[in-house]
Amino acid sequence: MLVIFNVIFVAFIAGIIIFIRSYRQRKKEYVQELKTVALQHKKELLTTQLEIQQQTMKHIGREIHDNVGQKLTLSSLYLQQLPIENQSKEVVESVNNINAIINESLQDLRLLSKSLTDDNINDLTIVELLEIECDKIRSLKKFKIDFKNTLKSAVPYEIKSVLLRVTQEFLQNSIKHSKCKNIFISLSKTNKHLDLQLQDDGKGFDLKNLKTSGIGLKNIEKRIKLLNGTFNPKSDKNGTTFNIKIPI
Repeated sequence: MLVIFNVIFVAFIAGIIIFIRSYRQRKKEYVQELKTVALQHKKELLTTQLEIQQQTMKHIGREIHDNVGQKLTLSSLYLQQLPIENQSKEVVESVNNINAIINESLQDLRLLSKSLTDDNINDLTIVELLEIECDKIRSLKKFKIDFKNTLKSAVPYEIKSVLLRVTQEFLQNSIKHSKCKNIFISLSKTNKHLDLQLQDDGKGFDLKNLKTSGIGLKNIEKRIKLLNGTFNPKSDKNGTTFNIKIPI
């Protein structure tokens, strides 16, 4: 009887241990499933947000072209038709200056409208998008920018969008605030991860007290995390570096 009791007791304890382990495993799987569902939901929200943002920019671009652009064109035509032959030299110069400003504004609006309505992110590769941003900096002829790329594979739209916004944010901060002379961009793929490194040799800044325009550092980090990536910004008196790693 004692032996039977001991066997039953051991089996009972073993059953409890197995039940507890099974319960913990099921709980762990359930929690992981919830995290996966939540992450997938956030990714879908990000995709929807990007699509809405793209449609909004296209709408603004069309409004600029069709509404504001036409009004400025009419204003320019009215100025050109003014009877200024018998007016003083000062009046003629003022009218010509106003007309020149209107025409310059029209040109700027056309460029802005085109940039808003063109779906470059969808049509171009991430390498081409970053090359365009580098060319904009080079055209200023104030900074040297070096872009190194070893990426060969295609990149999904949402990843291209986030990497482009990060790069634009970094470049704007560098040329406006850092007093840098050189900017370095590196894009590569290693171990199924997309790696983007942005670096300048400016004066650096305080990451905790940084106030940025555009999407800002917090939104950059939030978008990267939604893609299950990592964002590691560093800054000191020798310059600023952004390291971004996104699985692909």
